Amino acid sequence: MVLNGPNLNLLGSREPGIYGAHTLADVEGLCRDACARHGFALDFRQSNHEGVLLDALHEAGAAQAAGMLAGVVLNAGAYTHTSVALHDAIKGASVRVIELHISNVHAREPFRHHSFIAPAAQGVIAGLGVQGYALAIAALADHGNRNGNA
Repeated sequence: MVLNGPNLNLLGSREPGIYGAHTLADVEGLCRDACARHGFALDFRQSNHEGVLLDALHEAGAAQAAGMLAGVVLNAGAYTHTSVALHDAIKGASVRVIELHISNVHAREPFRHHSFIAPAAQGVIAGLGVQGYALAIAALADHGNRNGNA
């Protein structure tokens, strides 16, 4: 599962100097290709609403527990820096999450330097552009291969 938070529907037109020219549809295609390379089906979602993301994380936790999901790539956008609720959902659902940022949040405004998600995530990828999504999917696949449940 790949979850994208607020304003990521604006990729391609929103601050291309920071986020690049790729659209969210481009990112979905990249993720679909990366998933296919690892034998995964893709569930790709975007929402500007925190509660929708929470529900998706709960759903993902149940799917992972049932052996139907390798984990979640989560680009929570600005919710990364504000949402204790997303942190709690990840922990409460016991879902494996790779936190992802297209830009290097640590080279940006100071308020972007803190993540409420990182302490609950398996790993964090930041600043590698949209290719970070493929790397995050590969990391989930590698984790599954090491644990015999890819």
